[in-house]
Amino acid sequence: MALKLAEALGRCPLVAILRGVRPEEAEEIATTLEAAGIVIVEVPLNSPDPLDSIARLARRFAGRLLVGAGTVRRPEEVAEVAAAGGRLIVMPHADAAVVAQAKARDLIAVPGFFSPSEAFAMLDAGADALKFFPAEAVPPATLRALRAVLPSGTMVLPVGGMDATTIPAWRSAGAAGFGIGSALYRPGDTAADVGLKARALLDVL
Repeated sequence: MALKLAEALGRCPLVAILRGVRPEEAEEIATTLEAAGIVIVEVPLNSPDPLDSIARLARRFAGRLLVGAGTVRRPEEVAEVAAAGGRLIVMPHADAAVVAQAKARDLIAVPGFFSPSEAFAMLDAGADALKFFPAEAVPPATLRALRAVLPSGTMVLPVGGMDATTIPAWRSAGAAGFGIGSALYRPGDTAADVGLKARALLDVL
């Protein structure tokens, strides 16, 4: 599964975080994202009817987009995401039990971390990549220092405060990808709005 994540990030390092998206608009927005070249879509579980959105996206974009859930906090939520067709489990925190559930179902596990201890614990638990959160709280140099001690090839994705002005410095520090929330989608945005935002972000890559 990690190879598939690496392939997707290689095609486009942006992870679209559609927090607050509604099921009836999810497909149109994802169509716009796909047209722009973004291939990873995350629907946080604190969105309206998130499993419905994930199911719709998984059916519509099977084999074309990597679709999954964000803000996955409990092990039992992993089974719900898997049943909806999601393949990606993104967490805001470092929880080995959630990672274990994801790997038991052959899903991609991306737990959150903020300290070296959490990073190593999540890698030992089987994480496919690491979400550095909240990245806006520290300078990009922090990631450069962490990468000096993390195993070679560890994919780290900063999340929080990522936009066209901050991505370049984090990319220079060694980020494998970027979780993009409000800089790409806010509740109420149309697909056209998202398309304009996506192009602005892609221009700095």
